[in-house]
Amino acid sequence: MSRLHWVRHGPTHAKAMVGWSDLPADLSDTERVSRLSQHLPAEAVVVSSDLLRAVQTADAIAGSRARLDPDPELREIHFGDWELQGFEGVEDQPLLRAFWETPGDICPPGGESWNQVSARVDRAIGRVLEAHPGRDVIVVAHMGTILTQVQRALGLSGYDTFAHRIDNLSVTELHWQGGRWEAVRINHCP
Repeated sequence: MSRLHWVRHGPTHAKAMVGWSDLPADLSDTERVSRLSQHLPAEAVVVSSDLLRAVQTADAIAGSRARLDPDPELREIHFGDWELQGFEGVEDQPLLRAFWETPGDICPPGGESWNQVSARVDRAIGRVLEAHPGRDVIVVAHMGTILTQVQRALGLSGYDTFAHRIDNLSVTELHWQGGRWEAVRINHCP
């Protein structure tokens, strides 16, 4: 059995859609970061998105764990022209609503769809599982990235998946065994 411990990066404090923008994480709550690190399996390997906020968080919790190279396929949703805008700032409100209410093939202008994000993250996780079978893996990534895998494990629609909350510095634990995913815990805050 492989156990994936998904960790959402530390907060950026941005009040906008943050996808591929390379904002730093606020890791000033060192007690919380330490608790998170201690909660995670000591023998796990650690991989992260290549975006700064995920890399910084992975570095802060890695300790003596093996650290894999950051993977750009673990990035957050690419919001394209909507990047760093608040919801009210998007001109095409019907398209914005459709993107969030019927996630699938709808893309922000210059961005990617929910289905494209899911396929990208599935590829990355497939590589990790192939390279580290039967291991504990800590994956430090983003809310959307983690939600793609929650959807995969629970077999939900995209819309129902968005109902799940993924807090900064939370752990979502998913197990892979016998060709099946199992969601053990979602959005656990140690």
